[in-house]
Amino acid sequence: MAELFTWINMRFLLQGLGMTLVISAIAIVCSIVLGTVISIMRTSNNRVLSAIATVYIEIFKNTPLLLWIMFTFFVAQLPPLGAAVLAFTLFTSASVAEIVRGGLASVPFGQYEAAKSQGFSIVQTYATIILPQALRNMIPALLSQFVTTIKDTSFLWGAMAVQELMGRGMILMNSYNSTEQIFAIFGIMAVLYFIVCFTLSQIVRAYQRKIKKERTS
Repeated sequence: MAELFTWINMRFLLQGLGMTLVISAIAIVCSIVLGTVISIMRTSNNRVLSAIATVYIEIFKNTPLLLWIMFTFFVAQLPPLGAAVLAFTLFTSASVAEIVRGGLASVPFGQYEAAKSQGFSIVQTYATIILPQALRNMIPALLSQFVTTIKDTSFLWGAMAVQELMGRGMILMNSYNSTEQIFAIFGIMAVLYFIVCFTLSQIVRAYQRKIKKERTS
């Protein structure tokens, strides 16, 4: 077992974890942008825009992520990293759109009327008044979605051989034969996933407690 726990092996896995976090972070940022647009479309008075947004959300919420990973890689024929980011962005945007919609609904309607009375455009209203207020209520759900995205990147190795944490772990397993060593590698990957996801979960809980305390004070 001593030959397994070397700095070279640990660095190899940590580099995979870094790739996992990069893909997840880029996908979440892109999903927030796209999901916000989709959410605004869905809540708009324009029936065409609302219908398009609704169809988009229903399609991606009722189909598996792996399907879109395979689509962006094999059908769209994008490079692995580009395909991974695009697949996660498209898929996650549907969930983010629902999170944003809930955040927008938490803003009192009077804020919209006040902005309109001041001559604000729709873009100005959302950018300067509505979204900043809604964001505070959306942060816990967005962080939870980030955790989900991190865990879901484990699909990438099997679908397109992206060397994120799971992929690098599988590569490392091929270098060792004993059952103990293979289980040890699984254990290391589980610990790394747990540390990252648990840390984010604790941040979510702490933020929720802070909001609850501010509302009751």
